[in-house]
Amino acid sequence: MTLEIITANALNPFRHGFFTRKGGASSGVFAGLNCGTGSSDQSEMVSINRRRVADAMRVSPDHLVTVHQVHSADVVTVSGPLSGDTPRADGLVSNISGLALAVLTADCQPVLFADRRAGVVGAAHAGWRGALDGVLERTVEAMETLGATPANIRAVIGPSISQRAYEVGPEFLDTFLADDPGNARFFAGSAGDRVHFDLPAFGLHRLRQAGVEAEWTRHCTYSDPERFYSYRRATHAREADYGRLISVIRL
Repeated sequence: MTLEIITANALNPFRHGFFTRKGGASSGVFAGLNCGTGSSDQSEMVSINRRRVADAMRVSPDHLVTVHQVHSADVVTVSGPLSGDTPRADGLVSNISGLALAVLTADCQPVLFADRRAGVVGAAHAGWRGALDGVLERTVEAMETLGATPANIRAVIGPSISQRAYEVGPEFLDTFLADDPGNARFFAGSAGDRVHFDLPAFGLHRLRQAGVEAEWTRHCTYSDPERFYSYRRATHAREADYGRLISVIRL
């Protein structure tokens, strides 16, 4: 099956893509393009899937760079293939040609960044915790150290869980209100004391506050099982594990 790659004009001319689960070698609950080395999928299948992504991005597999994601606001500057222990971080930036920066998600926001004038790109994994703690702003700041300027940076949020599928409890809401009472705008009422959180809208807000022009592809991971993996959907279905989508950008 052919790979399906979602792209955005805002990130051109850099080669990039939000890969769906289509076109992979994995089977079972991972059926498709599972690129998560942290999943319980067969490592050989994950390696095959990542090679297919590298081929699509026209880089060697060792130039498809990922980090050990930990829902943090930490960002690394990448100057070459990573060897040894993978850095624990949730954002990557680079100005080196031939390196493909990648993040893995399964409901969280994959965010790709590009400053075409400065020749700087970035990628961030932004779940609610990382977004609240500032991973998006930290990625922009790291790009600035390489010569980018916020006004010239374009950011695109890829397939993420949408508000209608993201029901949370009152303690979750309280965490956001304690940070900024204005965050109430990103929540809508549900049954009882439950509310629905708009993660992509929150991400767009934080990016725009950082001076970056941003958009969301408007794909919901939870609502489209044929195309996307979803941690929350897998949890509701009581599945043993779930696949990870990959999103990539390169110079």
